[in-house]
Amino acid sequence: MRSASGAKPPRGQDDPAHTPMLAAMDLLGQRWNLRVLWELQPGNLGFLELRRRMGQCSSSMLSTRLHHLQSTGLIAKNADKTYELTPAGVELSVALEPVWSWSQRWSGHLGRTDSDDH
Repeated sequence: MRSASGAKPPRGQDDPAHTPMLAAMDLLGQRWNLRVLWELQPGNLGFLELRRRMGQCSSSMLSTRLHHLQSTGLIAKNADKTYELTPAGVELSVALEPVWSWSQRWSGHLGRTDSDDH
């Protein structure tokens, strides 16, 4: 992967510049976080509607994820008790659009295991 300048991004624990990326990967790698952000893309949702859209995510887990995403500044809870993406959350959603495009192109391969090829 190359940065906009064409240089490969630094990697390695001794490089302090990599710390924000590792923090982002840790945050986004937690189960259900990306799904919450995805479901909030079209607009504000209340807890019950968000819970309905989340399928297998329990209410307690959803509540935990919502609190965590609020503390990171990616989502906000409104006075009417709906949740929405903050400007940082919207910016992250835009950054994830290439992943969405990739998933559309490779959807036939996603979820396959090596045993599927035999």
